[in-house]
Amino acid sequence: MKPFISRLFVRQIESAHLRVGRWGEYQAVKVLRSKGFRIVGERVRVGKRDEVDIIAKDQKTLVFVEVKTRKNESFGRPFSAVNKEKRKCLSRAAVSYLKQKKLTPEFIRFDVIEVVGTPEESPEIRHIENAFPLDSSYQLWW
Repeated sequence: MKPFISRLFVRQIESAHLRVGRWGEYQAVKVLRSKGFRIVGERVRVGKRDEVDIIAKDQKTLVFVEVKTRKNESFGRPFSAVNKEKRKCLSRAAVSYLKQKKLTPEFIRFDVIEVVGTPEESPEIRHIENAFPLDSSYQLWW
């Protein structure tokens, strides 16, 4: 039997960068909701190694959102971390999600939300819609 560990305790021992990442995802959800998106899922695990930060519905479009949070832009924009390998992983996760849920949305797209700042200050948030296409290694079956 697994020992019980409270959520509060887990959050206390979570590393600082993971806490900042969760905070960034929370900020991204707030922005999406304010724009009229319906949140379908957060931190959605697909398979053993893939995860989508946010899945949202924007009218007829199912949107897979990658959130990148940075304290500052000393090392470039957060979007630059969404490299070719990351885009391929997100594409694989999206196709797997659609197959698992047996979904055939009219449209899909990949967005990136950049959150620059810390919980102690007001962040700058940029929503990059249609940030990249589905990787050519993957195809939709409908």
